[in-house]
Amino acid sequence: MSSIDEIRAVRLKKLQALKKAGIDPYPAEAKREIFLSDAIAQFADLEKSGEEKWVAGRVMSLRGQGAIIFITLYDGTASFQGMLKKDVIGEEKLSFWGEVVDIGDFVELHGKFFTTGRGEKTIEATDWRMLSKSLRPLPEKWHGLTDTDERYRKRYLDILMNPELKDLFEKKEKFWDVTRAFMKSRGFMEVETPTLEVTTGGAEANPFKTHHNDYDLDVYLRISIGELWQKRLMAAGFPKTFEIGRIYRNEGSSPEHTQEFTNMEFYWSYADYKDGMNLVRDLYIDIAKKVFGTTKFTSHGYTFDLGDEWEMIDYAGKVKEMTGIDVLSSSEGDMKKKLVELGIKFEGENSERLTDSLWKYCRKQISGPAFLINHPTIVAPLSKANPENPKTTERFQPIIAGSEVGNGYSELNDPIDQNERFIAQQKLIEAGDTEAMMHDDEFVEMLEYGMPPTCGFGFGERLFAFLVDKPLRETQLFPLMKPKE
Repeated sequence: MSSIDEIRAVRLKKLQALKKAGIDPYPAEAKREIFLSDAIAQFADLEKSGEEKWVAGRVMSLRGQGAIIFITLYDGTASFQGMLKKDVIGEEKLSFWGEVVDIGDFVELHGKFFTTGRGEKTIEATDWRMLSKSLRPLPEKWHGLTDTDERYRKRYLDILMNPELKDLFEKKEKFWDVTRAFMKSRGFMEVETPTLEVTTGGAEANPFKTHHNDYDLDVYLRISIGELWQKRLMAAGFPKTFEIGRIYRNEGSSPEHTQEFTNMEFYWSYADYKDGMNLVRDLYIDIAKKVFGTTKFTSHGYTFDLGDEWEMIDYAGKVKEMTGIDVLSSSEGDMKKKLVELGIKFEGENSERLTDSLWKYCRKQISGPAFLINHPTIVAPLSKANPENPKTTERFQPIIAGSEVGNGYSELNDPIDQNERFIAQQKLIEAGDTEAMMHDDEFVEMLEYGMPPTCGFGFGERLFAFLVDKPLRETQLFPLMKPKE
């Protein structure tokens, strides 16, 4: 087998042969008149008319030699067979093709459409042009593309050689298209909010920090889709808003976590968490039906049907049922003892982190679909307290396949309560908690002017990853990679 350097050297000679013949190996202009998918759809008419057309694409296979050559072209819409025949295209053009064209090159063919004796739709070339000369072989003709690190680095080859992966990303686009259409159909206005913030808010996560030179100011990449900004829009009089965009969290990688991803958040004035749950269930079912054609899924070892009745799970009640610990009244010592007993790794030793760690242990045993409700106040600093039990809040999270795939609240609009919770979060920051929420004086000031009762909710790419039963990184076009050493 030739080495990659040897293959590249041969192709560089072919590149020079093209230039010597006065041919630009990388022309700006293409003569293509029809996509290959349209050639297939319109084939009967094209064949009957005898009309010649220009088609273009990447050469994915080459078969035959001498007087006749068959190729497979792929242009991103479909694959199509081409034929170059000496007594049609001419000996000179066919010979030159054999001298300079390789699998992986982009070419265009001009010719008539016909059906071969084997029933294959084909274009018989009367002319051809080079559009882009490839200098490296495609993976299947070299050593394959099996290493995960290489697949992510060379995603363009990964997608080219794996039709299922291309289909995955087309589904992902439809996932967000359906989400956007659903929100607009329910009267929500799409907005854009800042991605650079002086203080991060709307979630508990470690932010990325950068510096604004003109203002000589440290700023942060947002960790939520404008939660504190969209709430300002509620105060401004917009009744329903939503945003789909990128967020950034300086955290570790796992099958469910990555540093950059897309989320959607909506805010709905004069609505509460019960209204939000009804809307979210309808949204998830709409996504399932329109993107996947079903509400039934098997993912991460779980089977669930989004069309079923969604269970309501009480946070403290479920943790007590599964661990014997009442997170609303147990001491930090008792919670740590139980976590050690269960063999659960946990970060941070304050009540918030310990409570969250106990819940995550329980969550992994729930297939869903379900809504987690009645979160303890300590783990929901932006949510209204439950009037029936002030130790809990009006927060809700959809649960499927042992994971949360969304987060919503009856939003806190009491400025005094909100300020006190910010102060409590600040104490966690000072104690070393890098994920606690920063104090935002201007947001509290806005609440003092008044914000109507509001339901807010957000979800992201994790939902899509779970519905397609893939790790989150696998569903990203270009995951963040360390540079090669």
